Amino acid sequence: MSGSDNPSEMSEDEERPCPSDLTGGATAKARNCCFNAAVTGGGGGIFNFSPHPDQVLENVLENVLCFLTDRRDRNAASLVSKSWYRAEALTRSEVFIGNCYAVSPTRVTTRFKRVTSVAIKGKPRFADFSLLPPDWGAHFTPWASVLGDSYRGLEKLYLKRMSISDDDLGLLARCFPSFKELVLVCCEGFGTSGLAIVARDCRQIRVLDLIESEVSDDEVDWISYFPEKTCLESLTFDCVECPIDFEALEKLVIRSPSLKRLRLNRFVSITQLYRLMIRAPQLTNLGTGSFGASTVIDEPDPDYASAFAACKSIVCLSGFREIAPEYLPAIYPVCGNLTSLNLSYGANINTEQFKSVISRCHKLQVLWVFDSVCDEGLEAVAATCKDLREIRVFPIEAREDADAPVSEVGLLAISEGCSKLKSILYFCQRMTNAAVIAMSKNCTDLVVFRLCIMGRHLPDHVTNEPMDEGFGAIVKNCKKLTRLAVSGLLTDKAFSYIGQYGKLVRTLSIAFAGDSDLALKYVLEGCPKLQKLEIRDCPFGDLSLRSGLHHYYNMRFLWLSSCRVTLQGCQEIARQLPRLVVEVISGDNEEGSETGEHVNTLYMYRSLDGPRADVPSFVQIL
Repeated sequence: MSGSDNPSEMSEDEERPCPSDLTGGATAKARNCCFNAAVTGGGGGIFNFSPHPDQVLENVLENVLCFLTDRRDRNAASLVSKSWYRAEALTRSEVFIGNCYAVSPTRVTTRFKRVTSVAIKGKPRFADFSLLPPDWGAHFTPWASVLGDSYRGLEKLYLKRMSISDDDLGLLARCFPSFKELVLVCCEGFGTSGLAIVARDCRQIRVLDLIESEVSDDEVDWISYFPEKTCLESLTFDCVECPIDFEALEKLVIRSPSLKRLRLNRFVSITQLYRLMIRAPQLTNLGTGSFGASTVIDEPDPDYASAFAACKSIVCLSGFREIAPEYLPAIYPVCGNLTSLNLSYGANINTEQFKSVISRCHKLQVLWVFDSVCDEGLEAVAATCKDLREIRVFPIEAREDADAPVSEVGLLAISEGCSKLKSILYFCQRMTNAAVIAMSKNCTDLVVFRLCIMGRHLPDHVTNEPMDEGFGAIVKNCKKLTRLAVSGLLTDKAFSYIGQYGKLVRTLSIAFAGDSDLALKYVLEGCPKLQKLEIRDCPFGDLSLRSGLHHYYNMRFLWLSSCRVTLQGCQEIARQLPRLVVEVISGDNEEGSETGEHVNTLYMYRSLDGPRADVPSFVQIL
């Protein structure tokens, strides 16, 4: 449990943080101050009462801890002594739960009394790739009831990969009169009926962001439920796959003068986008919706470029579910100010179209794009975007046998032209050690390096050697690296490099790699900061699993699927580490325990409150 991180536009697939900007505030700091009391007695004398020394220490600590915002710093402070523990709990306004099953809601609310912002993560990340049965769990309902009773002053809620019902949303609206921000990332279980309740009853709502979530269509016009007077600052519904009442949306935008972020779904046409933009020139973050060809016949197109030119404050641009090439020049007026551009929502933009846009984006810091831009498009990025900090290149066709149009050429260009790069996710079909080594030398500030060579066990396509030296150079030369995803043909040697040099690595993803148990042993014994370990389709068995016994209590979770771990090996871990929850998950919702030699999926995580109560039939907790 800890306080939340700072927000970041587009970052953080996995670590998309709680959108919170809370500070202690002058009122809170004054409230926590405590001085020696001067009391006027009946005889006119003044008596000074000094509190107990321990109380003085706690009072001082409360005032100092108000300025401590990083959640890891706060965790460290709480471990100093009982006085520090109590003072830290009293001054914490934000709580971050990295795993909804790691602690009970009651334990959280008992310890932290003054919380106004809560962030909770549910399912592990591999749920995004259909590697976890849909009914596995991560329900918000138990949390909703406890938070509703204990945190009447809750203002902000961030959920990721959780199942939240319409009833849960109704409870939020009833129990939290000061509720201001709701962010649901990769969530499910709710529909437009629940959104209507939030819009109608959360009168102070400033942020309603639905990001990559599944929203059922209850045929309820939820947009029209917002009150006449709103203080909306952010409205994101690009993932909602049902039409909205545009007239209601337009009226909402008109009466929301504080609106800065607006991300539209694919049912909003480019003509409707134009109407919204001329009514909201104050926007800084825009998701365009469809951006496809106009459906209005026999009417001239509006001057779309003038609408973008009038929105001088736009710095983040996304959307583009479809792209009509003739409309693309309309965004040119804002390109010079863009710091974030996301073209990865479905539009297949080609190289020339992309180059016409990116050549104008000199201030760009974050770029998400499809590999349809080809190596030539990435070379244009390298030539223009000298301040780039994050790039993600996704595949148009996520198949192992697909002919990916980006390669080591694009990666090398980015490394040579964007030396300030801190985070990269790169999907490709072929790669070389030389290109990866060059990136390790040119971009030494890398914090996140995720290279996904989509074909299994693919070597350096020039030398036919394993990719060991490339990944070894990344962990050796990028001293700040905390997240790493490896792929391609990798031997145990690559993992010896990771264990030797990856001392700050917190998240590691491994697929189709390694020769033997020794590979995982190198990692578990050599990476002291490791928190999240994701493994699939690797030759790792019971021996390698046992090599992490000393470290599992310090990790948030270990996910292991389609490997060589046996049920007996999992049971041994459960016996030796009783505070570790060891889940064996059958595939495709099959009931009962594993009957084969190897378990299908192993999911292990630490918990202060033992195994969960909502265990489905296809999960066996050892």
